[in-house]
Amino acid sequence: MTEQTEQTEQTELAGQSELTEQALLAGLTERTLLAGQVGQVARPAPAALAALAAPAEADRPLDLLHSETEEELRAAVRALLADKAGHRVVLDRTEAEHPYVPGLWKALATDIGAAGLLVPERLGGQGASHREAAVVLEELGRAVTPLPYLTSAVIATETLLALVEDSESDENDEARENAEAHEDGEDRVTGVTRVTAETAEARESGGNPAHAGGTAAVVALLADLAAGHTVAVLAVPLGTAPDREPVPAPSVAGVADAIAADVFLVPRADGLYAVPAGEARIEPCSSLDLTRPLAVVTPGDGGTRLAGPGAARAAVRRGLLAGAGLLASEQLGLAEWCLEETVRYTRERHQFNRPVGSFQALKHRMARLWLDLVGARAAARAAADALATGNPDAPLLVAVAQAYCAKTAVRAAEECVQLHGGIGMTWEHPAHLALKRAKSAGIALGSTGRHQDTVAALTGLEPPR
Repeated sequence: MTEQTEQTEQTELAGQSELTEQALLAGLTERTLLAGQVGQVARPAPAALAALAAPAEADRPLDLLHSETEEELRAAVRALLADKAGHRVVLDRTEAEHPYVPGLWKALATDIGAAGLLVPERLGGQGASHREAAVVLEELGRAVTPLPYLTSAVIATETLLALVEDSESDENDEARENAEAHEDGEDRVTGVTRVTAETAEARESGGNPAHAGGTAAVVALLADLAAGHTVAVLAVPLGTAPDREPVPAPSVAGVADAIAADVFLVPRADGLYAVPAGEARIEPCSSLDLTRPLAVVTPGDGGTRLAGPGAARAAVRRGLLAGAGLLASEQLGLAEWCLEETVRYTRERHQFNRPVGSFQALKHRMARLWLDLVGARAAARAAADALATGNPDAPLLVAVAQAYCAKTAVRAAEECVQLHGGIGMTWEHPAHLALKRAKSAGIALGSTGRHQDTVAALTGLEPPR
């Protein structure tokens, strides 16, 4: 009778797994349609966020599904991490001087080419988009991998890209003005001189990159970042939200991945500077997340000026927006691993001669978590797709993704620890790494509450009184 009961329970669990996969596909399809409709609605935007979205490629519904290329990239990254940065390796590295696995950055950034996904081919990158970068971050989140990918390949890279695009836009404007002046019969040389003088004045006031040397320095630095030869970190606190302007200070606390940086991008009152790490003072500090170290950075007064204050502010906001949007994908990957690991463990762990996962109370907890994950997946993919296509609703979709995915990741990690019982509380099990990453990511690039306020502001909702 006991054996019969056990076989019945195992058959039931297998059937539930099949239904889960079917429901997942159905849920994704439904949310794809819904999100596609929502993405077409025009909404008011505050001035601080209105200019963050890049120009849209074309009006189209959001695409939440992964392409074949993205799945191939996922398989390559997952295989690399399984080979070089398994949970046992990551746990061992947390007790070392720094958590980064030797050789892993080169393998991911250079050999696979993940560092240059956001950089166009003409600037030395892969010419991909935020969708592919989101796939990489999902896998890094699953493995809780200590790498400066989010800080360097996303935030710093997007900041520099904004400067390049701003400079190119100004050059096109100059050429257009010169052509119009020539058509009006104005002396060509005089016209060029006049436009150049105006442009120089605008650059000094901070409208765009400070000078041709600044633009050349940005392009050169971007090429090094895309090749994986250089790690750049934006010198702002990890908790800085996209709609919050960093306050220049002699020392900046809470800079993530500072100990891995080769170059710091430092916002100052007169613009954005590139400061070599060797010229800055870096003081590591204790952080909850052992896989994403923090430090206090004192960059000094040196460095190369890349942009004036106006262009710098816009570029930093855009970099932080991209970082917040793709951080949601990292949180999604972490939550997925937590659920998968919990389901696996509760199937194998037996109590009273049956899998603990067959107990109804645990089934309900995991089912609710799965539903949260379906929503998180839709939100994270919507944010990545909006960033990739320059959707004007990108600031809203990023805020939605962060407000939702941050909570889901924390809840998934907490359930993973609790449903593993005593073993989940031990140092040897990687569940605590996931919980610490989820908790720290929940306040990175803006807290959940701040993103909820952004959603309310962008949609015209009044806060509760």
